[in-house]
Amino acid sequence: MPALSRLLCILLLACLSPMALGERLRLVSDDWAPYIYQEAGQAKGIDYEITSEVFRRLGIEVQWQFMPWRRCLAMVEQGQADGVMDVFQVEARQAWMIYTAEPMSEVEFVLYQARDRRHAVNQLQDLAGLTVGTSPGYDYGAEFNESDAFRREAAPSHEANFGKLMRKRIDLLITDRRVGRYLRRHLGVEQQVEELPLVINRRAQYLGLARKPGREALAQAFTEELRRFRQEPAYLAIIERYIGDASDLADAVEQQESSTPR
Repeated sequence: MPALSRLLCILLLACLSPMALGERLRLVSDDWAPYIYQEAGQAKGIDYEITSEVFRRLGIEVQWQFMPWRRCLAMVEQGQADGVMDVFQVEARQAWMIYTAEPMSEVEFVLYQARDRRHAVNQLQDLAGLTVGTSPGYDYGAEFNESDAFRREAAPSHEANFGKLMRKRIDLLITDRRVGRYLRRHLGVEQQVEELPLVINRRAQYLGLARKPGREALAQAFTEELRRFRQEPAYLAIIERYIGDASDLADAVEQQESSTPR
């Protein structure tokens, strides 16, 4: 590591609050495989492993807790949790949340449908009269969220949405492309459920920290260490363990970095 970068990191860490340095950070998330999720009570996922490694290098211990997404955001807003994993940058949250400058990854919201009940959907308007399964508290973009041409029906989990699709209770579901592909394999419905090519929305997701003293310095230190880690083979190795080909996710993050103001 260049001496100047190491010095900057040390100075940033020196600015952190005693709580961040002396106690565990409590981070929350919902199950969002393959980015972050629980399996047999063990936290796993691409962004979970990357975040854990970055905090390890910063000398900060992290406690993870999984809960529904709306509760995750409420816990951070109320100061009951120190941060939330894989959150979008939303202007309304700026008063109580600090984002890292570097995105963790990028999501692409796409639609899934049953192969035996296909719908010709090439644009959002083609969803007219249909029911689309969603997840509570998720932001799919204003055009999708506010359209009155079709019905949105929330389910308690991403797995539940796939179950509703198979039982013909919804016409389609919306989720991130990698999440959908993971769940098709995990639930054994790859032959029954197909992914549509239309991208409803594309967003970068970040580590969001509760706005408390010292957290801006922590966000900056995390960003600098994450950028260094991304230059190492160990970073790509984490991605390949979950999705096989690291180039897809790495290219998406690099593209987002080039278009995101610093």
